[in-house]
Amino acid sequence: MSTASSPFSDSFNSQKGAPAAMSSSRPFYWSVQREFWEYRSLYVAPLAAASLFLFGFMISLIHLPARMRAAGVDPMQREFLGESENMAALLIMATTLIVALFYSLDALYGERRDRSILFWKSLPVSDLTTVLSKASIPIFILPLLTFAVTIALWILMVLLANAVLLATGMSVATAPPHSSFFQMSLGLLYHLMVVHGLFYAPFYGWLLLVSAWARRAAFLWAILPPFAIGIVEKIAFNTSYFASMLGYRFGGGAEDSNSKATGLAVLLMPHFTSDQLLFNPSLWTGLAVTTIFLAVAVRVRRNREPI
Repeated sequence: MSTASSPFSDSFNSQKGAPAAMSSSRPFYWSVQREFWEYRSLYVAPLAAASLFLFGFMISLIHLPARMRAAGVDPMQREFLGESENMAALLIMATTLIVALFYSLDALYGERRDRSILFWKSLPVSDLTTVLSKASIPIFILPLLTFAVTIALWILMVLLANAVLLATGMSVATAPPHSSFFQMSLGLLYHLMVVHGLFYAPFYGWLLLVSAWARRAAFLWAILPPFAIGIVEKIAFNTSYFASMLGYRFGGGAEDSNSKATGLAVLLMPHFTSDQLLFNPSLWTGLAVTTIFLAVAVRVRRNREPI
């Protein structure tokens, strides 16, 4: 006797034949999707910062033709666009960094506070997958999103500036060359992925650990232990190695760069070559510490109850 097949049974039978890699990656993919559903500030904040800057840039374009005529030199537009691109990149990077820090602090704490952890734990998603998906947001996803928003804003700025100059009968031959734009884009991507992603990973790991452990006042628990360590070290040994280490980490290894460049070029300049980066102890030490923080966060989330 044959029985009618249902959509659920067909789906189940099709999934049984799917590769193991597919079944193991889908929970992680949907967990990442979940973060963007719950934390819309992850993409709203950089888009809002870009829109705000674009609005101010459009107002400044009113005076661009007059400034170029007064200057009487071709590099005027290139200098104007360069300064504007620097400020735009800094604004978006600062915005997404703040969002990443506050997201990491609330990612595991918030689901216990609103008791949604009971629902998410009822799903076939492990604590390891949940914590790794949350850690991937500030370490990998947000740097890539920041890069995409910044590049889109740079292109819009160049197009708007050229449109204004064409409308006033001026030449647009002084637009930044494609090679310079490509190099600046690569520098931006390198800076975001290495510094905002890998070098800042221990900060995100620590905040996720505190987010999984704290029952209340997560912000205080995040800042008081590092502050106490620095104070105790200073009183006991009259040294400040811990504070210097945090400053070096937050600066992305900036002290290793001896270049005399100025402006955003200093910020976006790779502090290490590719070979130096792979064998740099500070990078791998930070990633090892991040791994420990995340492993502890997984165990804590497994045993923590809603607040």
